[in-house]
Amino acid sequence: MSAREFNFDGLVGPTHNYAGLSEGNLASKRNEGLVSRPRDAALQGLAKMKRLAALGLPQGVLPPQERPNIPWLRALGFSGSDADVWTRAWKDTPGFARAACAASSMWAANAATIAPSADCADGKLHASVANLSTMLHRAQEAPTTQRALERLMRDPAHFVVHPALPGHANFSDEGAANHMRLAVEIFVYGRTAAEARPKDQTSFPARQTLEACQAIARRHGLNPKRTVFARQAQEAIDAGAFHNDVVAVANDHVLFHHEQAFADKAKLYADVRAAAAGLFEPAFVEIAAGKASLGDAVSSYLFNSQLVRVPGAPAQTLIAPVEVRENNRTASVVSEMIAQPGAAIGAVDYVDVRESMRNGGGPACLRLRIVMTDAERAAAAGGFFLDDALARKLEDWITRHYRTELAPGDLPDPILISETRAALDALTQILPIGSDFYDFQRA
Repeated sequence: MSAREFNFDGLVGPTHNYAGLSEGNLASKRNEGLVSRPRDAALQGLAKMKRLAALGLPQGVLPPQERPNIPWLRALGFSGSDADVWTRAWKDTPGFARAACAASSMWAANAATIAPSADCADGKLHASVANLSTMLHRAQEAPTTQRALERLMRDPAHFVVHPALPGHANFSDEGAANHMRLAVEIFVYGRTAAEARPKDQTSFPARQTLEACQAIARRHGLNPKRTVFARQAQEAIDAGAFHNDVVAVANDHVLFHHEQAFADKAKLYADVRAAAAGLFEPAFVEIAAGKASLGDAVSSYLFNSQLVRVPGAPAQTLIAPVEVRENNRTASVVSEMIAQPGAAIGAVDYVDVRESMRNGGGPACLRLRIVMTDAERAAAAGGFFLDDALARKLEDWITRHYRTELAPGDLPDPILISETRAALDALTQILPIGSDFYDFQRA
């Protein structure tokens, strides 16, 4: 049965701002307090989607979440009108208020882990919503993410959407940013449940646990012989690779990674070859630290590129952020790589997602990969799939509803609540998510 990969990108929300909320994300911290440009951010994300669609790659969209998250603040004990809640939260707990305003759901790679029906014992496509429990601003996302995926993948004859794992440190799960597939499922973790914070960790928290990976594999009914678990190198995490997709990306038969991405590279290679036996011969494309350091990888997001097979192309294409081209070392690495005869990665296409990059998310962060058969595509809600008409509607919607700039001092103003709700209410008339999708619509 034929199947195709669809990239579902998260639409950047109207409250896109630089609050520096993500520990371990160097760009997020470096740009904390800067004036953001929500309209540019959303249009850049949409332009990337349109570029991939123009290359012949199926593309879909996922809605932003309701922010400011007034219902979440009410659950924390704030009361009164919505404006009262927002004003009091900024006065009493500004850290909670900033978390309630994050537009981080734009990074759909963290929304869920997806297993195509070909990999699952019951022959259905499985999705496990990520709990994102490590970061306060992201731990709010799971309920709305589940609602969105259920409205996209609405037919239980073809799809199973699992709720997030329990929000406990033992099951910390960051979604597809720590998952790769080469017709073999590869889960990457940073710690075990017994390691609250590994003793040798000098800087940042490891966000994904082995136990979360194992639970998802069980849920999805994956074949243990075709499933690999690999540990991310601690030095990569401490260098700012808070997710595996900052130092590795895979597609088809190709695994593209930094030399220092994994704790035991030799074991990973052996495990992948054993799991792929009889299916395909994996190609490992490694970038040596001497050519591009972990610092280069993290600052340019070389590996947070999308690796895709453009129809008719003899090799993989890297959809890379323009920052890769602007870094002399990573630019040289890419030029050298694609020039090799018979290269597994034979082309690069640069895209501008600077607003997302400044907050710590590159092209790969913005998309959730979902492999669907023709029957599954037909069973999914059609209005999520990007075509020229939908792109025009979304561009007009962004232009009408998004601010050109959003400064830190603008965030406490209660007018932001009515502005964003007007935008999201209008979006429910464009995407097939229903007029009851957001909490404020059901109030």
